[in-house]
Amino acid sequence: MIRLLFVGDVMGSAGRRAVMTQLESVVDRERVDFVVANIENVAGGFGITAKVLEELDPLPIQVWTTGNHVWDKKEGVPLLDAHPSLLRPANYPAGNPGRGWCVEETASGVPVAVINLQGQALMAPIDNAFRCADRVLEEIKAEHPEVRIILVDMHAEATSEKQAMGWYLDGRVTAVLGTHTHVPTADERILPQGTALQTDVGMTGPYESVIGMRPEKVLERFLFNTPRPFQPAKRDIQLRGALVDADESTGHALAIRRLRVDVT
Repeated sequence: MIRLLFVGDVMGSAGRRAVMTQLESVVDRERVDFVVANIENVAGGFGITAKVLEELDPLPIQVWTTGNHVWDKKEGVPLLDAHPSLLRPANYPAGNPGRGWCVEETASGVPVAVINLQGQALMAPIDNAFRCADRVLEEIKAEHPEVRIILVDMHAEATSEKQAMGWYLDGRVTAVLGTHTHVPTADERILPQGTALQTDVGMTGPYESVIGMRPEKVLERFLFNTPRPFQPAKRDIQLRGALVDADESTGHALAIRRLRVDVT
């Protein structure tokens, strides 16, 4: 058995504080073998930068996933080509920088594939994530036939689309874990063919907020229906994620549970 930890969207400086102060102790306490973290909001709430990635690099994280906000800071886009374990959704059209999947190993040498996908519903147009998943799984099988453990970050707005991806990939991947909405869901489960599913693992960041942003700024946008600058919040910091136990010989999930660590 191996244990995977998926860390939900790391939001701004508060999210960075959470992983920098808590992640190593969580990995030790929970005996985690492999860590994946979504960092599309890690730099000021939007995108990534080289400075922030360098700051987080010493942490025990094997793969970084992202989503639609990975493009928000132009200086961060070249990082997608420079770092093989920094992913962007695989279903962006060909020709974009970066890659949508990779294979890394645990300390004991167990290969783990991570796939990054992005939904279509209520989001900007993008290639079909379901068809893309089929293609990527064929690529992994051809290039890394030894891989059994496969984790999918399904970065999407609609709960239905994230759950549908879990059912579509049931038995073909170890886990489908949702990101993007920053709100943790209480529906973690093992599907009939052995795939772990949670619609959204939640945000690692400030929960005295509206999905990570200062409430007063978000309220102004809802009240006046005109653009307002968002500002990342700072209080009630939590590290949120999901722990998945998997059979390394079959790739099937054995257990899944939510993780919450209060930082302040």
